[in-house]
Amino acid sequence: METTDIKKNVQNILQTLPPNVTLVAAAKTRTGDEVKAAVEGGVKVLGHNYVQEAEQMHEEIGEWTESRDVKWHMIGHLQRNKAKKAISLFDMIETLDSFRLAKKLQKECEKADKTMDVLIEVNSGEESNKTGVTPEFVKELVHKVSELDRLYIKGLMTMGPIGGNPENARPYFRLTKQLFDELSNSPKDNVSMETLSMGMSNSYLQAVEEGATLVRIGTRLFGPRACMTQFSNQPKHNS
Repeated sequence: METTDIKKNVQNILQTLPPNVTLVAAAKTRTGDEVKAAVEGGVKVLGHNYVQEAEQMHEEIGEWTESRDVKWHMIGHLQRNKAKKAISLFDMIETLDSFRLAKKLQKECEKADKTMDVLIEVNSGEESNKTGVTPEFVKELVHKVSELDRLYIKGLMTMGPIGGNPENARPYFRLTKQLFDELSNSPKDNVSMETLSMGMSNSYLQAVEEGATLVRIGTRLFGPRACMTQFSNQPKHNS
């Protein structure tokens, strides 16, 4: 897709979003020029599924995006052995799905003397082929992570079903929003339900109607993905 078309796509999508909803450009398999075009169109947050891919992109355009106050989010499954690199690359990790990963992030943040914003990933459909904590254990995980002083829980993230009728995703978005609301009065200083990341290219409008404050969109911005296998041996997080 031409860079001018990407800019137009960004601008068209931004016009459909309320002021309180942030657009994340899901940059998996995209080139530096494509990502630059998205930023020039108005994107302020870039989402990456793989640490290695994000590292390569950061080397190419990191300084360019930094000068434009663009944030980087991890939106794919994060392996514990990539935690050290992740905290150096990302401003937020949207896919915290276990206490083991949380402890590893805490340890690496302590070493680097920094903090990290995170979202708890909810497997709202309880699908065995997806990552994320199932709904009944979300509050327990939030409670455990809240004891780690280097991690700041900023909200929840979910995927919902991929493809098909986007209306079928509403129950999953609604359930995640219910959990989000129930956690919003947490007495912990490092828990603040500010961000509800739901909705992708085929379902972002339904997600916004159900309360999303952040949507992760790739195909509608950039067009179909290029074939990619180098980093793909992980659970899928489509966009």
